Amino acid sequence: MGIRELLEKRANLIHEARALLDKAEEEGRDLTEDEQRQWDSLMDEANKIRARVDREEQQRAMEAELEGRHVPGEPIRPEPEGRGAETTDPRESEEYRAAFDRFLRGGVRALGQAEIRALQADIDASGGYLAAPMQFVRDLIKAVDDQVFIRQWATVMTVTAAQSLGVPTLESNPDDADWTTELATGSEDTGMGFGRRELKPIPLAKRIKLSRKLLRMTPEVEALVRDRLAYVFGTTWEQAGLVGTGANQPLGVFTASANGISTARDVSDGNTTTQIQFDGLISAKYALKAQYWPRARWLFHRDAVKQVAKLKDSNGQYLWRESVRVGEPDRILGFPVGMSEYVPNTFTTGQYVGILGDFKFYWIADSLNFEVQRLDELYAETNQVGFIGRLESDGMPVLAEAFVRVQLA
Repeated sequence: MGIRELLEKRANLIHEARALLDKAEEEGRDLTEDEQRQWDSLMDEANKIRARVDREEQQRAMEAELEGRHVPGEPIRPEPEGRGAETTDPRESEEYRAAFDRFLRGGVRALGQAEIRALQADIDASGGYLAAPMQFVRDLIKAVDDQVFIRQWATVMTVTAAQSLGVPTLESNPDDADWTTELATGSEDTGMGFGRRELKPIPLAKRIKLSRKLLRMTPEVEALVRDRLAYVFGTTWEQAGLVGTGANQPLGVFTASANGISTARDVSDGNTTTQIQFDGLISAKYALKAQYWPRARWLFHRDAVKQVAKLKDSNGQYLWRESVRVGEPDRILGFPVGMSEYVPNTFTTGQYVGILGDFKFYWIADSLNFEVQRLDELYAETNQVGFIGRLESDGMPVLAEAFVRVQLA
């Protein structure tokens, strides 16, 4: 079944679910137990289809990128510097990629002496680490971006020579200007203040195991290792970008902090102690300056979306508008909606249950010193080969007023 057919099937399921709500509303009652079970089943199936569509679209985009094609609806990205032209980086060469692929398949024993010398440019003192080809590194980071909302929406920068990235901040604006005369300059300002925060890429690592038979039989070993690492790195980054403490990990948008988003950006007006309400979403929307609206997005857990899907405005129109076009997100109050399993979903007093904001003001600092270590002997008894992937990254919200957290009363 194609993406368009899946979206049509999803729209029909949502229409059936809404028919149950409309019937109960017309009769002036709540859903019966049986109707509630039907509604939950229909919405769960609709969410599964949405997740399937997202995976299909991501897969198509990745395959098109590998083949050099443009995917309709995707922005045309400039060709990375160094591709299609001569480069002085030896890791860009086909010889290096071929040698790295043989290393993944058979370890150092599979390489000739000349290839070993070529690959030792970035070798660790213990002789264990080999730098991945530049194309491998770029594809890995792209795969992580496709699987993680925060990294898709954020401002991502690369830290190369420096050990950290300074984030300049305007802590306070100047005082109001003075009405004065032609020859006067007004009073001296004492209110304007600047600050600085730092993003320090933090090591992120994971070890995976693959059978030797699988390595022999799989023609695209790089893609196999990349996809496995992309999954574990991606889910880890998603969780940290949302609820990370900022202590030896990124600072999440749902973590109240003076260094990120303070409690002053929490909005609970209009919500109950257990549910998101129409008035609560309206309060959140208008707590965000209109200047941020063009790029603003909601981010909820699917349990929260299930609540919001029942809400109507004063004209009897549902707030949640499901997508029926390929590549188009669902919307709430006009803003695109993302769903992540790592958004808090505990519906009790004072808990965060969603966020609206311009995520370009979430900054990420990456170090591209991505390394792969092959463990040949450790898992010999089980006929497996281990791989350790490493990446250094950090992230944090840099402008609190660009975000509004949805909180229960």
